[in-house]
Amino acid sequence: MKIALAGNPNSGKTSLFNTLTGEKAYVGNWAGVTVSKKEAYLKDEYAKGEKIVIVDLPGAYSMSPYTSEESITRDYVNNENPDVIINVVDSTNLNRSLFFTSQLLELGIPMVIALNKHDLSDKKEITIDTLGLSEKLECKVVTISALKFEGIETLIQFAKKASRDNLVPNPIDMNLIITEGDKQTYKENDIKRFNLAKQISNTYEKRTIDTTLKTRSDKIDEIVANKVWGLPIFAVIMWAVYWFSQRGLGGYLSEYLNEVFFGDIVPTTAINILESMNVSGFLQALIVDGIIGGVGAVLGFLPLIMVLFFCLSLLEDCGYMARVAVIMNRYFKKIGLSGKSIIPMLVGSGCAIPGIMSTRTIENTTARRATAILTPFVPCGAKLPIIGLFAMVFFPTSAWVAPLTYFIAILVIITSGLIIKHMFNIDNSESLFIIELPEYKWPSLKIATLSMLDKAKAFIIKAGTIILLCNASVWLLQSYDFSLHIVENADFSMLAYLGGIISPLFIPLGMVGWQLAAASITGFIAKENVVGSLAVMFAISEEMLHSGISPLLIVFTPVTAFAFMCFNLFTPPCFAAIGAMNSELASRKVLAFGVGFQVMVGYTVAMLINQIGTFVTTGNVADGFVASIIILIVEVAVFIKVSHNSRKSAKQSMLATA
Repeated sequence: MKIALAGNPNSGKTSLFNTLTGEKAYVGNWAGVTVSKKEAYLKDEYAKGEKIVIVDLPGAYSMSPYTSEESITRDYVNNENPDVIINVVDSTNLNRSLFFTSQLLELGIPMVIALNKHDLSDKKEITIDTLGLSEKLECKVVTISALKFEGIETLIQFAKKASRDNLVPNPIDMNLIITEGDKQTYKENDIKRFNLAKQISNTYEKRTIDTTLKTRSDKIDEIVANKVWGLPIFAVIMWAVYWFSQRGLGGYLSEYLNEVFFGDIVPTTAINILESMNVSGFLQALIVDGIIGGVGAVLGFLPLIMVLFFCLSLLEDCGYMARVAVIMNRYFKKIGLSGKSIIPMLVGSGCAIPGIMSTRTIENTTARRATAILTPFVPCGAKLPIIGLFAMVFFPTSAWVAPLTYFIAILVIITSGLIIKHMFNIDNSESLFIIELPEYKWPSLKIATLSMLDKAKAFIIKAGTIILLCNASVWLLQSYDFSLHIVENADFSMLAYLGGIISPLFIPLGMVGWQLAAASITGFIAKENVVGSLAVMFAISEEMLHSGISPLLIVFTPVTAFAFMCFNLFTPPCFAAIGAMNSELASRKVLAFGVGFQVMVGYTVAMLINQIGTFVTTGNVADGFVASIIILIVEVAVFIKVSHNSRKSAKQSMLATA
């Protein structure tokens, strides 16, 4: 049996999906969070021995799709023949929800209506006559709360019964005469549907509280979503979140994990076990230095990631992050992006892959592609170990480093957006941005904890697979030459040769040495590899990080360290994220441009930080100054050339159309 969950955005479909299946699908307070259908088996406690698949469909306001995710919902219910539809309705917004409900009733598919969020409707003193509504719609109506697990078993029982008995509801009689292709008739139909939804909600819904009065959420929004104060407040909140995760609880836990657990307990235990087994010194070095050293250097920053995502989950669950989308909308429209572009970037702060996938909610093709290219600039969870390492070694008393990277990312996105807008003559000024602002509520500690643990699990799995293999490979490559002889000096190793080929390119960035070039290359596989590779190549122990004798202090100055950090933050993301870009951009040519553009941006940002920072701090120009000037001139020339060709092509296209 297949049960499809369909409803408006923010009606609680994905929360219900998680409750029914035990999955941890991403939940957010805006449209576009679910960008493709998700399937999972119903939990045994509800299935009672039956094999039932639950399908979470993207949120839709209408069966006449305006966005790509609404098309997925329409196509599924029309073509995939689900056995029963559970129409998830927000009980605090019955009037709005019934428009879509009236369309679902006409499909000839068994259906049950789930009035979700009844705990919130009770607080608002909203009473719905479920029996009368059920009789009017000729469809079973069940009151539930997906978050509080209330009414769930009853809902599934009615869904099973509707499927078994083929309880197909009759369409609501609206006296409609639909003529295919007649837009005016469709418009009239929509007006009739809205009027009918209003009539039904007025009949079966009673509200005690006057909704015309300003609510607590309205009063808060006047401050936090204000066009003047909204951005500074967002800056303060993000600074506090990063401070707490990097210097507060997260920093304290990370310090223990680095100094005690991976700095002493794990290596000592491993050495004792390996020596007792008479393992060769070479293999001991591979395991302790290559594997444990590299993976431990990455896992040592796990608390920073967990605390950060816990805080971000709380901000999202309370409703604040939806306001961030509103705050940023006016700025994004000015750089040629859609207001919806902020949503993939907020999602991308956890992982670039779902962030890139979320771009499919943007209707304008050019804006969608531009957003997919810009989204990886947001520091994701994989980049946090890089931030944590360099903040810990070079800026141990400065709480501004981590949040500064976030705001540099915003500046990079805005600047890059303007460049792409002018290069390809993007005009997105008339794009619509519609978002539902949920009421503020106390966030769920349970949801935040589950989200944090899910991110931690994914991070640990990645560390135990991709990062482990990569660090072991780095150790082996720096231990052997091309004749497969063990080298005493890593400067004569295979890795030194490979890194040395591209190391001259890093001179304008203030990075000298094959090790830094090699570490950056491994970052293209997974960004966490940068930290692990540095730990292997420089034999960085966790004790060194806190004793002030880290080899990194010899390799870098604070300026070049910050430049190296930003280079790895703003160059192309991991291979998996590039694969997601390839899927969403749907063009190898555009993908090549996107990856090349990301390389150029990361390189230029790091180069400017090194050149300007070195001059400000020392009064002298940095190495590679002349090369930096030449590179900037070439970049400007390419920008002018592409912009000219783009405008010329657009003009020719207009003339051809005329």
